[in-house]
Amino acid sequence: MATIDIEHGAASRVAWYNDPRIRGLIYQALLVAVVAFLLYEAISNAAENLRRANIASGFGFLNATAGFSINQKLIEYSETSTYGRAFLVGLLNTLIVAAIGILLATILGFIIGIARLSRNFIINRMAYVYVEVVRNLPLLLQLLFWYNAVLTPLPAPRNSIELPGGIFLNNRGIVMPTPVLESAMAIVAAVILAGVVAAFAYRSWARRRQLETGMQYPVFRVALLLVIGLPALALVLTGFPISFEVPELRGFNFAGGTPIYPEFFALLIGLVTYTAAFIAEIVRAGILAVSHGQTEAGAALGFRQGKILRLIVIPQAMRVIIPPLTSQYLNLTKNSSLAVAIGYPDLVQVFAGTVLNQTGQAVEVILITMGVYLTISLVTSAFMNWYNRRVALTER
Repeated sequence: MATIDIEHGAASRVAWYNDPRIRGLIYQALLVAVVAFLLYEAISNAAENLRRANIASGFGFLNATAGFSINQKLIEYSETSTYGRAFLVGLLNTLIVAAIGILLATILGFIIGIARLSRNFIINRMAYVYVEVVRNLPLLLQLLFWYNAVLTPLPAPRNSIELPGGIFLNNRGIVMPTPVLESAMAIVAAVILAGVVAAFAYRSWARRRQLETGMQYPVFRVALLLVIGLPALALVLTGFPISFEVPELRGFNFAGGTPIYPEFFALLIGLVTYTAAFIAEIVRAGILAVSHGQTEAGAALGFRQGKILRLIVIPQAMRVIIPPLTSQYLNLTKNSSLAVAIGYPDLVQVFAGTVLNQTGQAVEVILITMGVYLTISLVTSAFMNWYNRRVALTER
């Protein structure tokens, strides 16, 4: 304990080993030394094991020929492509299923969450049963159900279920017509881009005018006209510069068209239905967190229930909804790695599975895979944090 030197009017110095600040620095230095030693031992051990197994370290294997095929691919790929190309195929497959899954799970989750608060008894109970059943079943079990019990028993290609628009559904997935674009389609694409930019500009102008004058403008209808109406007019004026390659049954399978395999559908449906159950509860809790007085105030202004929900309740509930919603988006992306159970060629199945088994480069492959998932998580979190700050209520 420090003592007071009355004669000199100052506190005498304590011993250095009793100074909390110095002790803290010593303990932190010891911790860093221990962690560095463990890392050194782990790396040395891994390097020694690789040397004994006669496996070359480094990332040169990415330029070697893969020698295996991948059925679901968004970019050009064949058996003569490199392991690096296989990595890109797996990464894109993961990103596409995660992006579509997040979009659909959000829409379904909001619908189910609002239905949970419906005054209609049937709708309320149906939403309740959905949430309680789906979120309490393991996701892996649900994926196996959708793949083995729903999609696999579909008829063979010869007896495909024909859907409107030249789409065929069978046990090998869905075959859709492939759009074939002509050169004039560039004009339509430019009009689409201009329409989107004009819609955002009009929305910003209408918001400013509303703040200045109190007048409301038909933002939705004008945006719909700009985003859909203008491109439709451009299509007519350019003579519809787009045609479709319709799939045809030849032998035992379809030729032409764009196939989407059942593994993708099973994974997408499983992720969407499972995550939507959690999002629904987040939405329900967020809506309940909004003071009932806000609803009553909206009703006093003459708003209908739909408008009260859309303009008053949901915007305020978003500040409660967004943080846990971010966690669900991250969970959906990470849960997509369960695709390996049903054979969907995602990043884990292609890169951390087939490529790792063929090359034996376990350290490099696992490091890259971990880095990809960490990057996706950080990017998703950064975007959602930005959106959270944007929609947060400004208090004066």
